[in-house]
Amino acid sequence: MSLDEYPTDLELEHIAKWPAVTVDNGPADWHDFMAEVRALWWAADWGWKRKGNAYWISTGGWSGNESLINAMQENFLFWSMCWDSSRRGGHYKFVINNVRKAGRKPKENQ
Repeated sequence: MSLDEYPTDLELEHIAKWPAVTVDNGPADWHDFMAEVRALWWAADWGWKRKGNAYWISTGGWSGNESLINAMQENFLFWSMCWDSSRRGGHYKFVINNVRKAGRKPKENQ
């Protein structure tokens, strides 16, 4: 994050290009992705809530948070797999359903 607390272009690109698979070809852990976004989120203590696999985030009208939402939308696989809903005022809900269980290896030839 830059000194003025806005995400940098490099940070936004990192979010937009987050890989959908891990180095061992397993599915991405989108919770790790959301942790990266939260680390860049302005006023996360107010505009960010997680319960289990569901996240409710609000931009608070702040353009830096809206830039993060745009970067998240650019990540096609994340958005198509995890976006649940949005409503006027910059409120979004994401649900992560493809969590790989610890210790389980991805199945071969799928």
